[in-house]
Amino acid sequence: MSEIRVASRYAKSLIELAKEKGVLEEVHNDMQLFSQTVESNRDLYLMLKNPIMGNDKKYAVLKAIFGDKVTEMTNAFFKIVSRKNREENLPAVAKEFHARYNIEKGIVAAEVTTTFPLTDEMRKEFRAIVEKISGKKAELSEKVDKSLIGGYVLKVGDRQIDESIQSRLVDLKSKFSHNPYIKEF
Repeated sequence: MSEIRVASRYAKSLIELAKEKGVLEEVHNDMQLFSQTVESNRDLYLMLKNPIMGNDKKYAVLKAIFGDKVTEMTNAFFKIVSRKNREENLPAVAKEFHARYNIEKGIVAAEVTTTFPLTDEMRKEFRAIVEKISGKKAELSEKVDKSLIGGYVLKVGDRQIDESIQSRLVDLKSKFSHNPYIKEF
């Protein structure tokens, strides 16, 4: 079974159980902590993907790292996933859980790319733009990309607003390459 399907099934089950037990926010925070830890620690990521290491050792590592930092439900979830030998899917499960949580809470993820870090005032403006476009609460992630030269690129779902100097230069170059005064053969 593909990693996406496995992650989707586990995330769906976990979110339903967390809602039923009334600990959705806590489990979401646990999954966020797990995602951030895995993203910042390549060794942990590689350990989860290692087919040679046994599932009991992987669970022992997870318990040592997250044991007292996460809820009982999350620890039990890690144990179940380890027993099923699906630890390599945990990063994808955490991402899928976050996506389902956002749908559940009416939050839309947006990404803004600029040439410099955003100020608090600019963050508020971008959140307002996203909320106006989507009609939902905005979760804004930020990227810095010096190649844009200036302006910004805002991605909301499958929409993209590109107000960067780089894209305008590409458009201008395209317009100049099609000179209407030169007859094409």
